[in-house]
Amino acid sequence: MTGFFTLLYKELLRFSKVFFQTIFAPVVTALLYLLVFASAFKARPDILPGVPFVAFLVPGLMMMSMIQNAFANSSSSLIQSKIAGNLIFILLSPLSAGEFFLAFVAASVVRALCVAVGIYVAAVFFVALPVHHPLYLALFAILGSAALGALGVIAGVWAERFDQLAGFQNFVVVPLSFLSGVFYSLRDLPPFWRMMSRFNPLLYMIDGFRYGFFGQSDVSPPLSLAIVAAFCALVSGLAMALVGRGYRLRN
Repeated sequence: MTGFFTLLYKELLRFSKVFFQTIFAPVVTALLYLLVFASAFKARPDILPGVPFVAFLVPGLMMMSMIQNAFANSSSSLIQSKIAGNLIFILLSPLSAGEFFLAFVAASVVRALCVAVGIYVAAVFFVALPVHHPLYLALFAILGSAALGALGVIAGVWAERFDQLAGFQNFVVVPLSFLSGVFYSLRDLPPFWRMMSRFNPLLYMIDGFRYGFFGQSDVSPPLSLAIVAAFCALVSGLAMALVGRGYRLRN
């Protein structure tokens, strides 16, 4: 496992060395969202009973930031290594596909959790955020970040140019994350869009994560957890298969 820990250490150093860009900037962005929406909708009735709108926003912003940063971490690392030509040095090492995959995903999870903790620490100065179910909170945070880290591996392996990766993020990850209940409840949508939203796996990540804070959700938490775990297993399996075949990695 020496190779795995070495690659993991390299990936952790990669984002920690630019802390202001990879951790601090997403925290500031989330707080700006919180400030704008809280000011614009300060007179809005509570979406969840007994939960102020500002408090309702925070878990969604935390999970949205985790999703986007987990994806960005693994995908950007792979595409940069491919374009710079130094990915060959990792491929030449005696690393299995599993170790290669896990190192990138684990680093993505660590970065996502650091961003989430930063947002939480900053937000508690403005709004009370009780934690009713810490186990659900941890499970959804880790599984959601791992799933998007694995999706980032798929995108990084598939993309051959930065614009391809940007297209994947801008037209897949960002729309799915914004349309996943960050700023609204599923019950507020018309029936058709409520049904369509249920096909978005990111909805279950955010709804389950919010349940960990407030003990209230739009979807049954065990069902959400099962869907998130299945999605994580699906994208992880696909990513492992691509890495194992060396798809667009060895040419």
